[in-house]
Amino acid sequence: MIEKFLVGGYTKRDSKGIYSFLLDTEKENLTDLQLVTEINGATYLTVDKTQQHLYAVVSENGEGGMAAFSFDGEKASKINSVTAPGASNCYVAVDETRNLVYGANYHLGEVRVYKRLENGALELADTIKHEDHHGPKPEQKGALCHFSNLTPDNRLVVCDLGNDAVYTYAVSAEGKLSDVKIYHSQAGSGDRHITFSPDGKHAYLACELDSTLEVLTYNNGEFKLLQKITTLPKTHVGFNGVAAVRLSADGHFLYVSNRGNDSIVSYKVAKDGASVETLGWTATEGNIPRDFNFNKSEDFIIVAHQDSDNLTLFKRNKLTGALTLAQKDFYAPEGTCVFPL
Repeated sequence: MIEKFLVGGYTKRDSKGIYSFLLDTEKENLTDLQLVTEINGATYLTVDKTQQHLYAVVSENGEGGMAAFSFDGEKASKINSVTAPGASNCYVAVDETRNLVYGANYHLGEVRVYKRLENGALELADTIKHEDHHGPKPEQKGALCHFSNLTPDNRLVVCDLGNDAVYTYAVSAEGKLSDVKIYHSQAGSGDRHITFSPDGKHAYLACELDSTLEVLTYNNGEFKLLQKITTLPKTHVGFNGVAAVRLSADGHFLYVSNRGNDSIVSYKVAKDGASVETLGWTATEGNIPRDFNFNKSEDFIIVAHQDSDNLTLFKRNKLTGALTLAQKDFYAPEGTCVFPL
């Protein structure tokens, strides 16, 4: 079977924007890198469920924000962009029910909500700036919003790396945010990305700055800590920054990427979802594995490397969770986001 993916990333060196590539599941290899659209700084992207519109973070003329594109599966044509002075967003997610798009702005410590118009264009609906109750580490100079997406009960969850906190907001039909609840991690954790168990009762929080994974309960917008576990082997020394976290659809296996150790750590999730057990580490065969994702059947994982300009393909054993290297030298420049179509 042939499956298509998108990869976005920085455009500081060789990348021109957003690319597509193919996975051949029978031959177990990646092929056919193609430019989908030229765009500056598309470090995160998503496509709506109809696959007619693509949304990506963007930097334009010294401003940052979100761009909307029509998408035919091959090429993307820009509809519009909504930007503001300062740095770009770093995350994007679509709310199909409310017809909204969410953005997290890291450097400005802001959550942004955009309305989707009938033609797919975006219009700013709300902006919330987090207060600066920042953590103790040098990187935590203020609020740093790194993730904004939906909870299982259709609230908005935002990870704030600077404040060591996870915020949950109620969202109105018009895209206005209210009724915030805040979960605080251990100081210096650097809350980055979060994912939820299939039953919605547990969440798994990737903490960038202390290289840990937190297992949390989730109920009615509130989180409580059950377990905090390292993402690193005991032999690691020097820098590491946790990046992406992905949970298999059956809820049995969890994966987190380490930048510095340049590995993916695999965990087995307890049957009740309330704890994880470390299975081991797999070298990603590249520098700075910023993001990774499953294919449709979850028989494969594809890893994007920001600094070594390559994608790595791993075959995944769905019974044991183990990863086996299939391909490591597929060129894709400055990759920071992998999205399956």
